[in-house]
Amino acid sequence: MIDLRSDTVTRPTPAMLETMMQAKVGDDVFGEDPTVKDLENKTASIFGMQAGLFCPSGTMTNQIAIRAQTQPQQEVICDQRSHIYLYEGGGLAYNSLVSVRLLNGVRGILSPEMVEENINPDDAHFPETSLVSLENTMNKGGGACYTLSQIEAISEVCHKHSLALHLDGARVFNALQATGDSPAQYGEHFSSISVCLSKGLGAPVGSVLVGSQDLIRRARRIRKVFGGGMRQAGYLAVAGIYALDYHVKRLSKDHERARVLAETLKKCDYVTSVMPVETNIVIATLKDITPSQFLSQLEGKGVKAVAFGKQDVRFVTHLDFTDEQLNRVVDVLKKLDRQPA
Repeated sequence: MIDLRSDTVTRPTPAMLETMMQAKVGDDVFGEDPTVKDLENKTASIFGMQAGLFCPSGTMTNQIAIRAQTQPQQEVICDQRSHIYLYEGGGLAYNSLVSVRLLNGVRGILSPEMVEENINPDDAHFPETSLVSLENTMNKGGGACYTLSQIEAISEVCHKHSLALHLDGARVFNALQATGDSPAQYGEHFSSISVCLSKGLGAPVGSVLVGSQDLIRRARRIRKVFGGGMRQAGYLAVAGIYALDYHVKRLSKDHERARVLAETLKKCDYVTSVMPVETNIVIATLKDITPSQFLSQLEGKGVKAVAFGKQDVRFVTHLDFTDEQLNRVVDVLKKLDRQPA
């Protein structure tokens, strides 16, 4: 079965597994796991930040960042398609007691003008705007990327209004490979960045939150409350180190394969449109067939994708998806019979 539902389905490579078995570990809750410390320091250094915090998931790093940079009754600005709003179980309200201002960016990409227009005035009738959150790449926008100039402009707005700026970097290295920007340039503009290791980079578990020493000190306390303290976590952390060392540059291969899938889908008579493909996510809108019908046919041919809206389906290329498999999927897509809705 060829699984293109997400880039989270990857498994550690043999070399990564071998590295995991040789990891030096200790009790990270006591601050004694040397490999966790290495991963945290390495990730922070890559982004030009002072410190890092290893957590089990990107949802946890996002939620910790929000909790650490807001107070109850404040407000977070983000796009309406954002993962922090749609897919984190209502954590904004439950964990941080904040409200959210939802914007409608272009494929989820916000402009500085949109951000500035939605900052609340200093008025007791309104929640105090305190944090802006960007997502890069934008999952629901088909893997759309921010340019560095867009980030810089939004950062200037945030600085002008004394707002924190968080990056949900679930696929941040996909964005960096696509744009050619450097991680350190991102670190100049964000107060916190969530770096996921278990998607395109292929590690089995984990994300790292990076920021200032003071932010990470507060974040560590919040992680404890969230139940995110791990013991001999070095076995997982070393997979993240391996991924950062060996799996970043190869992301461009995933992007190339995604573009091939997109071009194939554009020519299929059961597809009305395909979102522009910048990275490793392909979102197609179907006609005359429902996503469930289409996905059932697809799975019958040995391929998995996922429904992503009323008429949309999503394919995500990844580390375990080869050129041979790409050719098989292209052949399947071309041969699928259109079924009536």
